[in-house]
Amino acid sequence: MKNYLYLFITLFLISCSNEPEPIVYGSDSCSYCKMTIVSKAHSAQLVTKKGKQIKYDAIECLVKDNIQNYDEKEVALILVANYKEPGTMLPAKEAAYVIDEQITSPMGANLAAVKKGNEIEGISASYTWNELKNHFLKEDSQRQR
Repeated sequence: MKNYLYLFITLFLISCSNEPEPIVYGSDSCSYCKMTIVSKAHSAQLVTKKGKQIKYDAIECLVKDNIQNYDEKEVALILVANYKEPGTMLPAKEAAYVIDEQITSPMGANLAAVKKGNEIEGISASYTWNELKNHFLKEDSQRQR
């Protein structure tokens, strides 16, 4: 009986973890637009404090979902793909964001993230995480008019 108790406690502690789970490219679906996640250069992930794993095929899906559905108090971790090193993730607040027509992101926002101080050559405009969220809030308010 003690073994079952230890097993239950261990499973309970593991299920409440807010560590990110790896994105399975070509299999996992975007929580916002429901497309299959395939781009290692544009994916993103949010983990709630309760351990819920939310994965996105594009950073623009993450930003829109974050603005519309999540309070910062609920969020434990936000990660974005490093455009210059596809398959690696950066903490969202430690990244610089670039919007440029030379970048073709899955949902058409032409958005990518890179490590701060490691901006994309030939593309100068960059945003912080908060500036990026404000950019999308402004776009949404202009569409509603």
